[in-house]
Amino acid sequence: MTTNKKYLKWYHKIGYGSGDVAGNCVYAMLTAFMMIYLTDTVGLSMGIVSTLIAVSKIFDGISDFFFGRMIDKTHTKMGKARPWMLWPYIGCSVALVACFSIPTSWGDTAQYVFFFIAYTLLNAVFFTANNIAYASLTALITKNTSERVQLGSFRFIFAFATKIFIEAITIYAVSWLGGGVFGWRTIAIIYAIIGLITNTISVLSVKELPEADQGMEEEREEEHKLTFFKSFKLLLKNKYYVIICATYIMTQLYASVIGIGTYYAKYILGNEGLFSDLSLAINITMVAALIALPMVIQKMGGMYKLNMFGYLVAVVGRLGVMVAGYMGSIPMMLAFTALATLGIAPLQGDVNALIASCSEYTTLTTGHRLDGMMYSCSSLGIKLGGAFGTAICGWLLDAAGYIENAATQTSATINMLQFLYLWAPAILCLIVMVLLSFLKVERANKLLMEKNNITETETVYGSI
Repeated sequence: MTTNKKYLKWYHKIGYGSGDVAGNCVYAMLTAFMMIYLTDTVGLSMGIVSTLIAVSKIFDGISDFFFGRMIDKTHTKMGKARPWMLWPYIGCSVALVACFSIPTSWGDTAQYVFFFIAYTLLNAVFFTANNIAYASLTALITKNTSERVQLGSFRFIFAFATKIFIEAITIYAVSWLGGGVFGWRTIAIIYAIIGLITNTISVLSVKELPEADQGMEEEREEEHKLTFFKSFKLLLKNKYYVIICATYIMTQLYASVIGIGTYYAKYILGNEGLFSDLSLAINITMVAALIALPMVIQKMGGMYKLNMFGYLVAVVGRLGVMVAGYMGSIPMMLAFTALATLGIAPLQGDVNALIASCSEYTTLTTGHRLDGMMYSCSSLGIKLGGAFGTAICGWLLDAAGYIENAATQTSATINMLQFLYLWAPAILCLIVMVLLSFLKVERANKLLMEKNNITETETVYGSI
């Protein structure tokens, strides 16, 4: 639905993608290691921590749309989104270190309060502003759909490469650094510095298209008059936005239950280090699939069919993991994990392009551009899906009688770990496949273009 003109060089795409190194220095640490650090190192209650995470999401739900609207109203020499990507990451770095620096000399109540404040600032403020801005750049630095898909592929290649690195070495690195609270705090500081550097590189490596080129100069005054609540109502009128939000939340819930693999490997497989092997099976497959994604999408003639077929493969793969898990076959678990990841990969790579298409649908049907608020679904999905997934896992394990660092867990805890790591991912893949069956936004935009006799360039950035 966009022009064939090329806007980006290879180094722009690589520079943009490197921003997800920074994002995953935060996200991978929170989803894979925060809970086990809080319970097994600091000694906090899994149930209480899970509740604090859930309460924190109240602030997150508000801040996502707030920062999305702020980006839409921003006009600077750096552009609309890049300032919001650059400065908030300083706060991300500080807050990440704080989350892994709970003062052990404090009382329990003070420790919980410290964690809640640090976690809420990290997610509801700093990471929200940074992540929505980063996602919004997809629509602001190029009009070309193919380039948007390529940006998504580069972004997630860097994301999963970072996850490979972090999930593979963190447990060993913490031990090498002395273990305990000091080891976790030190590794968090290292990741925070890496994130700050790569985020800055990403911001400076791309430029947003001039607003005149985006066809937005005449709309600026009108958009400023559009209130937050009117913008929010326009957003909810877009059924594809609602679907992509739900889809994003489900994919992040999936990532969270996969993150319970740290406990699964430790207490069921009997070797905490096997979590690294399971992560490698996911992340190496994901990177390889994303490299080929732009070419595959062209051959498939669009994103819809590829995403649907991919999640069918994912469901089959996760059912295979389930069978292999009960058989106790680690090689089979690794093989089926890789198969499931192969099916999940297309959506991971083209989700930003899909969001851009959803934004175009809003423009076509309302005449308003709401790119910043539209891309709030990425941050909303990451935080609601990721955090609630972590919280739900924590509640369920706590209810099952989980005991930190126990030599042998109760049978109820073992059954719960098997449900969370073996059953839940397959169920979530099936739900995503159903949601994707309704996400026919590419076809909807094409029909609206034909109905209104709008050219491709006008569809994306022109007045209608």
